[in-house]
Amino acid sequence: MGKIVRSSGKFVTAMNHCLEPGPQSWSQLQSLYAAERIVLSDAARKNVSLAHDFLMEVVESGKTVYGVNTGFGELARVRVGDDQLHQLQENILRSHAAGLGEALPPEVVRWMLLFKICGLIRGHSGVQPQTVDRLVDFYNEGLIPVVPRQGSLGASGDLAPLSHMCLPLMGEGELMVPDGAGAWNTHPAEEVLRARGWSPISLGPKEGLALINGTQMMSALLAHSLQEMEHLWEQAHGIASLSLAAFEGLDAPYHPAVHALRQHSGQQASAARMRAWLEGADFLRGTHEWVQDPYSFRCIPQVYGAVRAAIDRGIETLEGEATAVTDNPILLPETGEVISAGNFHGEPLALVLDHLKVAASELGTMSERRIFKLLSGTRGLPPFLANDPGLDSGLMIVQYTAASIVARNKMRAMPASVDTIDSSNGQEDHVSMGANGGLQLLAVVEGAREVLGCEFLSASQALHFRETPGLSNKQVQWLSAFRNTVPPQIGDVEQSSHMKMAIAFLRR
Repeated sequence: MGKIVRSSGKFVTAMNHCLEPGPQSWSQLQSLYAAERIVLSDAARKNVSLAHDFLMEVVESGKTVYGVNTGFGELARVRVGDDQLHQLQENILRSHAAGLGEALPPEVVRWMLLFKICGLIRGHSGVQPQTVDRLVDFYNEGLIPVVPRQGSLGASGDLAPLSHMCLPLMGEGELMVPDGAGAWNTHPAEEVLRARGWSPISLGPKEGLALINGTQMMSALLAHSLQEMEHLWEQAHGIASLSLAAFEGLDAPYHPAVHALRQHSGQQASAARMRAWLEGADFLRGTHEWVQDPYSFRCIPQVYGAVRAAIDRGIETLEGEATAVTDNPILLPETGEVISAGNFHGEPLALVLDHLKVAASELGTMSERRIFKLLSGTRGLPPFLANDPGLDSGLMIVQYTAASIVARNKMRAMPASVDTIDSSNGQEDHVSMGANGGLQLLAVVEGAREVLGCEFLSASQALHFRETPGLSNKQVQWLSAFRNTVPPQIGDVEQSSHMKMAIAFLRR
């Protein structure tokens, strides 16, 4: 799975990839993301050139075309003179670069760059070939534009974030540059271009609008979150299997015949992951004094299966959106048409991002319930997993913190897409708020990881009280790796540092 190494600021190196126009699978998109370099195929270059040539024919015809020789949004009624078309496109990047807030993570902006390139090479936007080449240069050199988080309504595209992303094409704005020590350093784009001997791009007709109209921020937030959630989904099963062992739970609820009867593929996949983690475990016995486990153990496949289904739906949506043409107006060189429409509207992404917020929240919600059970002083475990209950409080407050994160995640999981606010003097009168949903999803995913880290800490401590835990080989290997970083506690300790180490372990 292609990812940026967060601590170093460098990208994972893989083989070079030739980027073809058109749909890409999730695995192909991840390979492109992980590639050290991408190159455009002959078909991609031909598409860009044909669309640009067609656009210039439209300009020379004198027709009035939105965004080509008119103002933008509510100002579409204002015709712009032919001698001002270059200034019009530069103005839109500058005026729309109105974002605020902390910069997006570099790994998210890298996805934005990739998706913008994928959309432009479809050949329906009309940008200059050199503009696409410069975006590829940024991508290949690991130069990441500084993009503030806040500013997109997720409707007329991600206007403000994409404006910030594309300002460096003109030698304006800022770029994050990886240094030799692996850290990200921010520099004025003008300095970075000069150091490489690159001239700023002089934008042509429609070009600014094509660059900033689009759903690339929402798509990038979706792609990054899907990578994180797929990773967490697998980790959640491993952690749950260790909690099950510590709780001396039952494996009957994961029997394949049970889940075949429900007919949900995600549920069957989750049960299969639990069986894989438990294969060969000696703690599993045919008889117990208890005949059922609490839902947080017994219903793992039903809940995590639904999470898997949400992830799969997110992947399906991304595969359709990542290489889509989402700017406006759309050029159809093959028919000689220029059509002003609404492919930039983020609703298809907004609804899925909201769904994934709920799914990611549920990963943490069920995890916190297992923490509660492990600390409850039942099934032979000491209260709060304390070595000397009463004198020691053990992991009591770890559960408090997990509960507070779960509550925060629930608030953030409320749908953003049900909101809408007029913009551009009412011309843009319905917005998706998909960007806000995507930013909330980032936070919810991180919250789920924090709760799962707390559960891992709790399961490890609980297993410390089992003389012969009878774990499977797979469980033993993972628990041993965890304990090399976060050893079991003897007596009360300052918990925050142990919790942070557990969460960092899950980020590897």
